[in-house]
Amino acid sequence: MIYRPFWILRALIYKPFFKKIKFPSYIGKPIFLLGSNKISLGTRTRIYPMSRMEVHGKNSEIIIENNVGIGQNFHIISGGKLEIGSGTTIAPNVFISNMDNDYREIGKPILEQREIVNETKIGKNCFIGYGAVIQSGTVLGEQCIVGAGSIVKGKFPPFSVIVGNPAKIIKRYDEIKKSWLRINDFE
Repeated sequence: MIYRPFWILRALIYKPFFKKIKFPSYIGKPIFLLGSNKISLGTRTRIYPMSRMEVHGKNSEIIIENNVGIGQNFHIISGGKLEIGSGTTIAPNVFISNMDNDYREIGKPILEQREIVNETKIGKNCFIGYGAVIQSGTVLGEQCIVGAGSIVKGKFPPFSVIVGNPAKIIKRYDEIKKSWLRINDFE
C-alpha cells in the first residue's frame, strides 16, 4: 500500500481545484477532470486510477459523500446535480450519467442536439458491480445492489438487487423475515 501516501498527497494538491475535498481521501493517477471546481468529495473517498469525472453546465455538480470507494476506469458525467451516497462501493469500469442527447432532429448530428438532464442519484451503502451502466434518470434507494454488466435506468426502492439488460429487480430485503427474497416470493 505504498501508493496511498502519494494518492493522499495528490488529493491535497488537487484540493484548491475542487469545490470540496474532505480528508483523508485519496485520488489515483492518472485522472481526467472537467469542471473539478463543481466536484465535492467527502471523507474517506477513494478514487482509483484511470477515472474520468466531467461536470458540464453552469449549475451542475457532482457530490460524492463519505466513505465511497470507486474502482479503476470509472466514468461519471453530470449536466445537473448528481449524488453518490455515503458508504457506496463502485467496482471498476462503471459509467454513471444524468445526461442524454436528444435524437429526434433528423439530419442533425446527435451531439449537436439539445442535452436532456434527468435526476440521477445513488443511495447510501449501494454496491455497483463491474462494468455496470447507470443511465440518466436512475435513482437507487439505500443499499441497492447492481449486478455486474447491468444497464440500469429507472427508480428502484431501497434494499433491491438489480441485474440485467435492461436491469430489473430480482430480490428485495424483507424486513419481517429479515432476509433477501426473490421478487416472486414477496406477498
